[in-house]
Amino acid sequence: MKGKQTATAKILLDTRYPNKDEKSPIKLRVTYQKKSRYYVMRYPQKSNDGSTDDEIIQLLLKEFDGLGGQTITLSEIDYSRADCKKPRGKYSHYKSMFFHFETLATNVISKTIPFSFDKFESKYFAKPSDEQDLFSMLEFRARELRNEGRISTAVSFECTLNSLKKFTGKTKFPFDNVDVSWLQRYEKWMLEPEHKVGKTMHRNSLTTVGMYLRNVRAIYKKAERDNVFKSDSYPFGEGRYEIPGGRNIKKALTQKEVGLIANYKVPSGSNEHRNRDYWLFSYLCNGINVKDMARLTYRNIEGEIIKLTRAKTEREKRHNPRPITIMVTKLIGRIIDRWGIKPGLPNQYIFPILRLGMTPEEEYKAIQQATKNINETIGNIASNLELSQKVTTYTARHSFATVLKRSGASTEFISESLGHSNVLTTENYLSDFETDVKRQWAEKLTEF
Repeated sequence: MKGKQTATAKILLDTRYPNKDEKSPIKLRVTYQKKSRYYVMRYPQKSNDGSTDDEIIQLLLKEFDGLGGQTITLSEIDYSRADCKKPRGKYSHYKSMFFHFETLATNVISKTIPFSFDKFESKYFAKPSDEQDLFSMLEFRARELRNEGRISTAVSFECTLNSLKKFTGKTKFPFDNVDVSWLQRYEKWMLEPEHKVGKTMHRNSLTTVGMYLRNVRAIYKKAERDNVFKSDSYPFGEGRYEIPGGRNIKKALTQKEVGLIANYKVPSGSNEHRNRDYWLFSYLCNGINVKDMARLTYRNIEGEIIKLTRAKTEREKRHNPRPITIMVTKLIGRIIDRWGIKPGLPNQYIFPILRLGMTPEEEYKAIQQATKNINETIGNIASNLELSQKVTTYTARHSFATVLKRSGASTEFISESLGHSNVLTTENYLSDFETDVKRQWAEKLTEF
């Protein structure tokens, strides 16, 4: 009779996708019933007072001071020096760190009965320092998101935490201190004008206020589920504090305005040329954002169509992701031919925005930089064309949806093209029709 199968843990160097320095991430592989999950390992974080209970971690923090929280990457040579029987110098610290990670995982596995990956993850990764403290929970959630590779969302939680600390002037803030009145004061503070270089500006937009407070609400909901506080003290919802929505500002261009951008003269082969084409590619490809565009590989191209699942939804709808299908027009094809990496191997990214083997942090920074470059170029072009509004990468998505609507496409078709799960989300994307179009319809009312 076979014994009960248990999970196993192993630290290894994942050499599949080395970075530009020929270094690869250290990962913890947990295997159970022939299925494996890999977890990126990071340098230990210092606690607030600079101390830690583990002697090994003390040594590591002394050796790798300032690297707390960063992904551990090593070359194959360095990994072999750390993984040998008698490593020397800093490699002995690495070996101690790997042994610590592996031993801790084995201990957690032994106490996780029955075993599941979700239970293992909740026990293995560090818990918040104070579950009664809103700030500790926000910090913990940001760390979780970074470990999952969801850097953009993690940054959103980190910005929320920094804003709340600035507002309160405190480093800790118990859940009990948050009520409707406090949330209203925070919203007012966020929207207060402030002086910058002789100009009066608003501190933040309603959109930013809403984003930050949705993060706070998410933490509250989890704390409520975990019975951290009484349900009747929950401050959000109808009759309590309602999170504001963003202002409905027109973001879409007309088809004529998009045409002006497409035909704008730029130096051939220049950065301006490339960034303008990237914006057009986003517009033509169902308004996909820069992250989805950057992650496209030649495998996504199937004959005359491009198939992809949005990064934003692939995690939320893991069991039933909604793919987006894009027809490859002549202009899309020309942009790929002009700027696509050659040769076009199946696993190769189409555009040189990302590189194989990037860590999530490196990928996030590369996409942020590409977005900044595109916005700078397209903003200058819009200014030179004297367009009536600010144009960014976000405008491309709204313009795609609105131009289709003005051309007679159904909202359902547009919703499917954008990869939305419901039509209501799509309707928020559809800007108002131009004034002249409204006037034409109004005049029909007097055609007696």
